[in-house]
Amino acid sequence: MGSVAAEPRTLENGGHMKGSSRELRHGRTAHNMSSSSLRKKSDLKMIQKVPCKCLKDFLANLQEVILGTKLSVLFPAIPLAIVANSYGFARPWIFALSLLGLTPLAERVSFLTEQIAFYTGPTVGGLLNATCGNATELIIAVLALASHKIDVVKYSLLGSILSNLLLVLGTSLFCGGIANLRREQRFDRKQADVNAFLLLMGLLCHLLPMLFNHVATGESSAALISEATLTLSRASSIVMLIGYIVYLVFQLWTHRQLFEAQEDDEYNDDVSDEETPVIGFWSGFIWLAGMTIVIALLSEYVVGTIEDASDTWGLSVSFISIILLPIVGNAAEHAGAIIFAFKNKLDISLGVALGSATQISLFVVPLCVIVAWIMGIDMDLNFNILETGSLALAIIITAFTLQDGTSHYMKGLVLLLCYVIIGACFFVNRIPPMKQPAEVTDLRFGPLNAGGGGIFSA
Repeated sequence: MGSVAAEPRTLENGGHMKGSSRELRHGRTAHNMSSSSLRKKSDLKMIQKVPCKCLKDFLANLQEVILGTKLSVLFPAIPLAIVANSYGFARPWIFALSLLGLTPLAERVSFLTEQIAFYTGPTVGGLLNATCGNATELIIAVLALASHKIDVVKYSLLGSILSNLLLVLGTSLFCGGIANLRREQRFDRKQADVNAFLLLMGLLCHLLPMLFNHVATGESSAALISEATLTLSRASSIVMLIGYIVYLVFQLWTHRQLFEAQEDDEYNDDVSDEETPVIGFWSGFIWLAGMTIVIALLSEYVVGTIEDASDTWGLSVSFISIILLPIVGNAAEHAGAIIFAFKNKLDISLGVALGSATQISLFVVPLCVIVAWIMGIDMDLNFNILETGSLALAIIITAFTLQDGTSHYMKGLVLLLCYVIIGACFFVNRIPPMKQPAEVTDLRFGPLNAGGGGIFSA
């Protein structure tokens, strides 16, 4: 794990960095800049006195990766979660410690992908960010699928979208409006418009399986309805993935200028020391692989203990998955968006919130359907009436909020209040579905005549 502080433009294996520092800086996305707001400069003076070069390089990397974030105080939660699981501590404690441990890991993944981008160039770096930007949600979803907890998968992914659209964006607009009461807040509508119609396309792919399942009830057998809904969901997922691939081409090649965060002189002074990498290419790759393994381990703890935490805390699985998981898991990214809103840099805040919501909707959700298909698990896009209705209203309200390219604190407050009432809805949604005769009950979807029942009514 060689350090590159002395020769920042040389690869550890003898290669060279792609692109100038200026090109890379101006190619930084909103996600990169948001995560940067939580980083802190490392002091390597003591480490430079270590005589052994290998040990010095390792300590330098350790300093940059582990202590180079303001969230480093949460890293002790990782070994505590492992110890708690190994020694049979109460499972709700394992769940809580795992959630806390995931918070700094998500920010560090963003940091490492940005470091690797210094060597691969902004395009490949953008692809890495598009793939790893929501690694936590994707890993939790895949592990939940492996445990046949389809409800947890749907709940957590829905919660991530709602959290980004209403909580993150709402808090950013509200805080930015309060901090800039005497200044008009404006943002570029072009990026917001692109994300808005992509989210509407994703919403259509959720609506059609739900509507089909609703209108077909009573006309065909439960098995035929289930099979048709599943087929429609898989076809829609393929279409959504195609749309996401085209979106990446649009974002990284043909219309890159729409998604590059605009930086002013004040910000350039703050990040002048970030124009060169602080760790090497292979160091970044190895750290990224290690972080992914740790995320997978903690995600397995979260999936395995979520029911126990639900029973102990008296909270429904739906509330924990839709509200708590996204808030804690994406806290670093959310905090960065709010910090830039305070600085009246709404383009960055919007890029974080809308970009993450689009990535979850068009990439993570359909990918989970395809992965479940490969694993022989029947997962569809039917999120049922309550969940799909909440998603639809969140997307529509967000689109109306951003339609004029201006912002004030009232817009943010309305988004926040919408999130609060949706959270209250899932908090009280603990009534089990009505029991129906066996002949009209499908094991995957629950009672077909329960008025939006199934796995999301529990």
